[in-house]
Amino acid sequence: MRFDREQILRDAADLLSRRATASMDEIAKAAGVSRATLHRYYPGRDTLVRALGLLGIEQTEQCLDAARIEEGDPVEAVRRLIAEAVPVSGFLAFLYGENQLYDIAEINDGWARVDARVAALFRRGQEAGAFRYDLTPAWLVEALYALIAASAWSVQDGRMARLDPARMVTELLLGGMLREPRSAA
Repeated sequence: MRFDREQILRDAADLLSRRATASMDEIAKAAGVSRATLHRYYPGRDTLVRALGLLGIEQTEQCLDAARIEEGDPVEAVRRLIAEAVPVSGFLAFLYGENQLYDIAEINDGWARVDARVAALFRRGQEAGAFRYDLTPAWLVEALYALIAASAWSVQDGRMARLDPARMVTELLLGGMLREPRSAA
């Protein structure tokens, strides 16, 4: 059987986003690999969490690139960003809540890059007059992350259909931050 590193990490993140104390045995089972296989690549929880953090930065930056958030209308850029982020929302939910990741300089630097890009999008929207000025870009970044994480948990728990998160996150976020309400696209 071929070891798919990214799929193992996504499966681990899905489990850990809801059960942060899951054992390495439980993580291996959720990922569909033996404990020995998991330990061969990730000898301990710290190694696994570090790998999750690094992959999370990589995937998040890929989402930002694919969404082209520096281009065009800021409202549409937010819609594109959410559409790109929702498919990895389970993974992002884990990263959003994992405090252990914040002690690793490489991961902190990566999140600082991501936060700066997303905050710049919100600032651009404010400067264009599309987004409210009384909500700071930093707060909007946190709100975006929280909504994406919550959508992943809602899907995992069966409280939201798998096809609904992008629309629901977009409408709730934009509904709260637009200066003038717009009709849904």
